[in-house]
Amino acid sequence: MTIARSTIFRFAALVFLLQLAGAALLLGTVRLLTHHQITAEAEAQADDLRGALMADYRRGGLPALATAVGQELAPARAQGRVLLLVDGQGQVLAGNLAEWPPSLVPGGASSTLELFRVGREESERIYASAVPLDEGARLLVGHVVESELRFTLILEEAMVGGVAVAIALAAFAAWSAARLIHRRLASTVDTARAVAAGDLARRVPVDHSEDVFDALGVTINQMLDRIDALMTELKIATDGLAHDLRSPLTRLRSTLERALEASESEDARGSVARAIDEGDRLLAMLDTALRISRAEAGLGREQFVAIDLAMMVEDLVEVYGPLAEDNGFEIVADIAGPVRGHVHRELLGQALANLIDNAMKYGAGRITVSARREADEAI
Repeated sequence: MTIARSTIFRFAALVFLLQLAGAALLLGTVRLLTHHQITAEAEAQADDLRGALMADYRRGGLPALATAVGQELAPARAQGRVLLLVDGQGQVLAGNLAEWPPSLVPGGASSTLELFRVGREESERIYASAVPLDEGARLLVGHVVESELRFTLILEEAMVGGVAVAIALAAFAAWSAARLIHRRLASTVDTARAVAAGDLARRVPVDHSEDVFDALGVTINQMLDRIDALMTELKIATDGLAHDLRSPLTRLRSTLERALEASESEDARGSVARAIDEGDRLLAMLDTALRISRAEAGLGREQFVAIDLAMMVEDLVEVYGPLAEDNGFEIVADIAGPVRGHVHRELLGQALANLIDNAMKYGAGRITVSARREADEAI
């Protein structure tokens, strides 16, 4: 499974992207509101000034308007004002700009222009609008917004730095969240693997936090308790059934032995002898079932010993070699080297012998018995 398809990775990516989107949205909102506020204030000042000047124009025409413009640009009242009055031929009648900006259309929308005021060596950004007058004359009314826009730029740079920090924090938060989920689920996965390997006593650790992970652990533990109880009941029932069957089978064998002694016909004696053999095999199967049940229950572990499974395979192939040849089979051992294992030698030998018997009953050709090690498992 690739990392990109991992649920934990996708959750971490979602956390990261949401925090990044939140930071970007905050930056965009602040920038928009700041620009809107600057524009709104400049437009309000321009509207007030334009209204007062147009009142003078209506009372006295261009001469009165030129006088009013000069008065508004007096040092005591200028305060960042930008005014320009030109006649129909474009000649400057009053104002603090040397010429009419070509991009500003009278009666059009207001815009922010970069212009030089008279007496200034550096250009400034000015929010301005133009009003058409009679006979082609024009009036420009604006306000310098250079300092406000510089403050906005500084604010944006600071917020970009803040977004960079937010990205780092978002990545750390996503990593922390993913690590927390992985750590909470790792114990559950380890427990499931241990149970799958045969350790039915293993349980998921719980911290009683009553969150969803704790509830998952409690539920799995309850399920494992139930499985363990059912397995115990099954072992007890199997063990009891095997014990119960041994007595009638033993009595049956004794009866058959007496019948064998009392039989005079050779056919009858042969049939009874075969019945005794089948009874012996059945008793052996019951005895094996009992030993397996005891081993699974943890009893008789002292009979487990460390042996070389490769050597055990060689012994079985050697024992079954003549029998296989008599039945038209070839039996070979496929061994690469020693394979150590801690096993119940008798039960494992019987299991392998049963497999070889089945191969000779139902198979054909070559029978291969192999032993090898893969990682920490004997195959």
